Amino acid sequence: MAKGNNQKLKLLFLTKIFMEETDDSHGLTAQEIIDRLAARGVSADRKTLYSDFEELRCFGLDIIGEKCGKTYLYRIASRTFELAELKLLVDSVQAAKFITEKKSAALIKKLESLVSVHEAKQLQRQVLISGRVKTMNESIYYNVDKIHTAIHTNSQIRFQYFQWNADKQQELRHNGAWYYVSPWHLVWDDEYYYLVGYDGESRILKHYRIDKMLRITVTGQPREGKELLSGFDVAAYSKSLFGMFGGEKVSVTLRAENRFAGILIDRFGKELRIKKEEDGHFRTTVEVVLSDMFLSWIIGLGGGIQIIAPDRAVSKMKEIAGRLTAQYCGGDN
Repeated sequence: MAKGNNQKLKLLFLTKIFMEETDDSHGLTAQEIIDRLAARGVSADRKTLYSDFEELRCFGLDIIGEKCGKTYLYRIASRTFELAELKLLVDSVQAAKFITEKKSAALIKKLESLVSVHEAKQLQRQVLISGRVKTMNESIYYNVDKIHTAIHTNSQIRFQYFQWNADKQQELRHNGAWYYVSPWHLVWDDEYYYLVGYDGESRILKHYRIDKMLRITVTGQPREGKELLSGFDVAAYSKSLFGMFGGEKVSVTLRAENRFAGILIDRFGKELRIKKEEDGHFRTTVEVVLSDMFLSWIIGLGGGIQIIAPDRAVSKMKEIAGRLTAQYCGGDN
């Protein structure tokens, strides 16, 4: 390529060179920049180069020059994202079970493009997550986008819903019938993405794991259930669910040893009301969906915490305890 053929692209090439090759720890000399431009068919000299730097600064590129020995090194001093921020984003992509390994790798590759090739190596070192359980539904990425579109356009959606069977095959629920739902909120809970929507047939709010939704279509029909969503608190809704298992929401009173205060505050928030007792225990009441998952969570905390009300919650706990006793202590298997 003859020198000068790409002269009109000079500032664009300069931007690319600075973004890809410089950072807080790496700079380029004026001669190195001239050589890199020449390799791209662009001629430059030191005088015009300094003028180009000033134009890029006026455009918003934070280019600085620092003396290093007998020469000056030029680099980008700040970017839209700091390296530490991108590491957090990479960690989030890796941790998200609802993103497939293939899509995780693609997203992380795009995040790497926001830093220099030198700093990108620090993000690449964090990509070693093979073997982590991730969703197998490659369409999750596009499911989320379709749901956002439906919410933005105030439209209902239809989809099919599946579960895994013992043969590790997708098995459509309700014999493959279509679900018609008014989408209202997306909730990320326990590393999974859920849709909270209004089911017009049953006239209640339901939630669905997005990685188990298939063939989502935006129907164009207006959403329903707005009156039910008046004053709806997404955070409180997800906090009351354990593993996003549905059921009736009830007020459950717990009596626990003081050492469990931190665990309950972590789960239900600092606004949790705690009534201390003199024997090293306290009582508190929480709003939860009375599911087996919640009761199992209480069991998992050990003997220092107890459900004392309402009676039906106590009865359900006794039922589970009895079932477990029969299963594990009822004789040889």
